[in-house]
Amino acid sequence: MTFTVRYLSHPQVIVDPAKEITKWSLNDTGHARVARLAKSGALAGTTRIVSSAETKALETARPLAEALGGMLEVRERMHENDRSSTGFLPPEAFERMADRFFAAPGQSAEGWETAQEAQNRICAEVEACLATHTGGDLLFVGHGAVGTLLYCALAGIPISRAHDQGPGGGGNYFAFDAETRCPTSGWRPMEDLS
Repeated sequence: MTFTVRYLSHPQVIVDPAKEITKWSLNDTGHARVARLAKSGALAGTTRIVSSAETKALETARPLAEALGGMLEVRERMHENDRSSTGFLPPEAFERMADRFFAAPGQSAEGWETAQEAQNRICAEVEACLATHTGGDLLFVGHGAVGTLLYCALAGIPISRAHDQGPGGGGNYFAFDAETRCPTSGWRPMEDLS
């Protein structure tokens, strides 16, 4: 059975230090990008959308599922890497911590979930979904860091931030072959789907 599998990271968010990071919402730019994708018809062959339970991922997945008239499946364990030990970090401090997270996959940076643990978790979630998928294209909606960890695992390459989605605040995707599990593209802007 041939079908396309895509992993999409949520686009830009409202950064609110007073709010739990998992509860952050998309900002106006993020909502507009999702709305354009929903209206584009680019995901017409998609029969199943599986999303992280974080607010920003759900705000990406719901409009897409509604546009497709399909079911939205929410999986708690598809969340972004757990960095609750440090809470909100200003951008420069966050970037330093993210560098540490990717550079030493087996070590925890200030109590963060390790990159290896996060990779094992996201790969297990994706495999569980693929094992029960019955046809049509499959879209995973999640986050940049765990998406990058998934990409590295599928590509058979060591964990490295060099394969991260890059600057811009998210809203990127990559595709992979359902049978071989090999990526058919690197991270690309969601607009490339339209």
